[in-house]
Amino acid sequence: MTKMTKLKAATAEDITEQLAQAVHEHRLKPGAKLREDEVSEVFGVSRTVVRQALHALAFEGLLTIERNRGAFVSKPTLKEAHEVFQTRALLEPSTARAAAERTTPADIALLEQHIKKEHEALDQGQPGLALKLSGDFHLEIARIADQQTIEQFLKQLVSRSSLVIALYWQRRNALCESNAHHALVDALRNHDGTGAEDLMKGHLLDIYLQLDLREYDEGSTSLKEALRK
Repeated sequence: MTKMTKLKAATAEDITEQLAQAVHEHRLKPGAKLREDEVSEVFGVSRTVVRQALHALAFEGLLTIERNRGAFVSKPTLKEAHEVFQTRALLEPSTARAAAERTTPADIALLEQHIKKEHEALDQGQPGLALKLSGDFHLEIARIADQQTIEQFLKQLVSRSSLVIALYWQRRNALCESNAHHALVDALRNHDGTGAEDLMKGHLLDIYLQLDLREYDEGSTSLKEALRK
């Protein structure tokens, strides 16, 4: 008799990771409601586990939990959109300069791999995934700079940026342009701190200027549809 293998139940961490990825890749839109019973059904877990995941996502700033209403994908206001990019513009240029002083050949190889994956995502018509990879690229630069406090802060800012772009981009190419990332990699490779700093300033400004900072409704997507790849 063949012994049946018992499937491993999803943990709160599993659910947090999958929902976060769906948000970052814009499969779950800002303002979308996450009902506990639906999440419980999709993942086959208890509501207690679901609540742990939802609260973890709220702590990361990806969800807003409202009393007697439930959990919603965070929907940054226009004011928050301005603040997010203004703060990134203050932090990331100096981080890029610091990274240029420490970059190793292994770091360059990793960044180039990120760019390759971004291109592949765009070629396959997955702009949300390309955006997530772009955010990871920026976090890698902070890691290279060995600025751990700033890196943790940037993780939250990059998450908010993803939500801002999901709401306010005016063209589907409101992503990190490939040539901007290539230019940054070249500056890091050459240990050109001034060049890396200037390129990052211009790069973030370009993204900011591509946003249409007016509120509109993106529509809704079901949880099952959002988690389907």
